[in-house]
Amino acid sequence: MKHVTLRLDEAPTVVDAGIAVHGVSTSHDVFRLPDLWQLHLYHYEGALSLGQSVHPIRPGHVSLVPPNTEVHFHYRGRSEHFYVHLRLHDGGTARVVPVMQDAAAESTHLADLLRHAVTAMPTSPPRATAEVWSALWRIAELPRGEGAGRRHPFVAAAQAYVEEHLAGPLSVPDVARAVGISHTHLTRVFRAETGLTVVSYIRHRRLQRARHLLLSSTLPITAVAAAVGIADLQAFNKACRRELGASPRDVRAAAAQAGWTAEARTRAPSRRHASAADGVSSLGVTPSGYGPDHE
Repeated sequence: MKHVTLRLDEAPTVVDAGIAVHGVSTSHDVFRLPDLWQLHLYHYEGALSLGQSVHPIRPGHVSLVPPNTEVHFHYRGRSEHFYVHLRLHDGGTARVVPVMQDAAAESTHLADLLRHAVTAMPTSPPRATAEVWSALWRIAELPRGEGAGRRHPFVAAAQAYVEEHLAGPLSVPDVARAVGISHTHLTRVFRAETGLTVVSYIRHRRLQRARHLLLSSTLPITAVAAAVGIADLQAFNKACRRELGASPRDVRAAAAQAGWTAEARTRAPSRRHASAADGVSSLGVTPSGYGPDHE
């Protein structure tokens, strides 16, 4: 077994988390967890065998083993690792990841997350679950070879930079410089992976954030424009019409009207109150103040 399939759209159920010490009384352990996944972050050298597959263990390596899988651990003396025993839900997007990965620089972040999970488990299982879920997402997105189902690392780095700087000036050379590659190289790999130019992606993400702020906040439109890096109100209006199909004011108004409609439906009069409602309709007036033709 070289790869496993994770589904992380829902939080896992963490059953136990801790720091295990092996290799003291025996150099070889064999066991399985019939109903639980095993997550390990290693601090030693050894080997993990699953069937015919042998995976070297090194400090900073992380492994994920599915339920009911017999594991053979081979130790070289005292061996310590973080462990989490958990259940994953069946629904959501499937993500294929290697059983064993070198977390490299990410191992420090993973260790912090798992350490927090271990200390939180006795008193706050929801906090432990949150830490483990975050660790699982980091593991699922560790860099690895092409064809393994992961985003191109330069594209991932570019998208992360864009998300962190949406409120300020952004240009393709800025993004390329932050990623550490040439403008031409970034343009080529970004379009090959996403189907978009970097400029189109930046515009799309700015306007998606603007849409969220227009629909979910009472920020003035000028403040929304500034918050997504488009300080010029005329340019913001034009971008909204092109990307969202309506002006900022109309986007917000449509959401408000939709909210009123949903509220009105939940408060619809019962049959015993119908006569009162019919009386309003007979005057050609609806609760919105418009005539029937505008409902």
